[in-house]
Amino acid sequence: MSSNDVAIRVSNLSKCYQIYENPRDRLKQFVLPRLQRFTSKEPQQYYREFWALKDVSFEIKKGETVGIVGRNGSGKSTLLQLICGTLNPAGGSVQTNGRIAALLELGSGFNPEFTGRENVYLNAAVIGLSHEEIDARFDDIAAFADIGDFIEQPVKTYSSGMMVRLAFAVAINVDPEILIVDEALSVGDELFQRKCFSRIEAIRASGATILFVTHSGAQIVELCDRAILMDSGEKLAVGLPKQILGGYQKLLYAPLDKRDGIRKEILLAVNRHRGELIEQDESTDIESLSPNDFFDPHLQPKSTIVYEERGAVISQPQLHNLAGEQVNCLQSGELYRYEYSVRFTTAVDNVLFGMLIKTLSGVELGGAASASSIRKALPSVAAGTEFRVKFHFRCNLNSGVYFINAGVYGIKNKEETYLHRILDACIFRVLPQTDSLASGLVDFDCKHEIHACKIE
Repeated sequence: MSSNDVAIRVSNLSKCYQIYENPRDRLKQFVLPRLQRFTSKEPQQYYREFWALKDVSFEIKKGETVGIVGRNGSGKSTLLQLICGTLNPAGGSVQTNGRIAALLELGSGFNPEFTGRENVYLNAAVIGLSHEEIDARFDDIAAFADIGDFIEQPVKTYSSGMMVRLAFAVAINVDPEILIVDEALSVGDELFQRKCFSRIEAIRASGATILFVTHSGAQIVELCDRAILMDSGEKLAVGLPKQILGGYQKLLYAPLDKRDGIRKEILLAVNRHRGELIEQDESTDIESLSPNDFFDPHLQPKSTIVYEERGAVISQPQLHNLAGEQVNCLQSGELYRYEYSVRFTTAVDNVLFGMLIKTLSGVELGGAASASSIRKALPSVAAGTEFRVKFHFRCNLNSGVYFINAGVYGIKNKEETYLHRILDACIFRVLPQTDSLASGLVDFDCKHEIHACKIE
């Protein structure tokens, strides 16, 4: 790739921190090794090394939008700070070509004693704007931040939402050629987040390069041309967003004793394709080891809440495909069966069963009940009766992770109540589809038509 086409080039980049067990060790490290060298002794080391980043290399073309994903502590934020120049590397180099605007950790670069107005001028000057250029853009910055008279108040009086509004308003109003954003937009409310992403899309359309860290798979798929998977300070893979998210989700939900094996699987998949998941090869996929739906034993819910039993007990909630195999990694568009057992410990009347599918954030997407009302439910169930309840559904969800509830409702002692309920009884992942045109959470099977119009 020509140097003129590259916006960011990272070469063998590493960052190491010295971790001291106690403050005295820091003093020892400062003094004793020098004395030991002076007396011709082998100098001792009074700290342990923590490599936040290890030998990371990649290139980002001008005009590309690239997302970085990885578990907490994988080195994502450290990488962005090294690219922006707010940290010095232990080894390797970073080359950038263009004016950089960065939105890193909340409030970074702000002086809490200065007013919002003063911080706007300070931050824009650091980026490289003259006083006259800032004057010309100040009204746009203040309007985008939309924090009213607080613009004239010290930043130390701001809420976290107000601070991120002002920081983002500065970053996107300096006409950046490279925009770098850490996981900061999650602080704002939904309306502000939508305004931010709308502006990011406009900056992207103008030809700017965008590099950002996020935990949102939907944002990666919607905005990015490529994605980078980081883990334990290393770059594991680069490729199409949906492919990279598959590997990220596997690592995210794997238990500690299985993560090394999954890392090796991902690296093997990458090495088979010359060190990178190539965009042109759409068949290349981290999930190619299991191209169809399958059961991942590492994918287990950790947020399950079991309600108090009031006459019934739910057990063995499972998902199955049409072949009867237990699965928790599903293909979008395919039919599946959700089932669980219910044992009644007391006699109850007007019984109905239910299921509900939710997002990771708890948004209720939909479900079903075994009857449309309590009057049309099972009239009576005797104590000791056991049922196996089955719900068939088509998975019209796009790539992501979801939960399913299970519930039994009825009349006990003349009172309508939940007889038993389990929240987040099952977790499942919908696998990425590289040829899918659908966006968002739900695939509505949208069809498009494009007709050329004859101009008179």
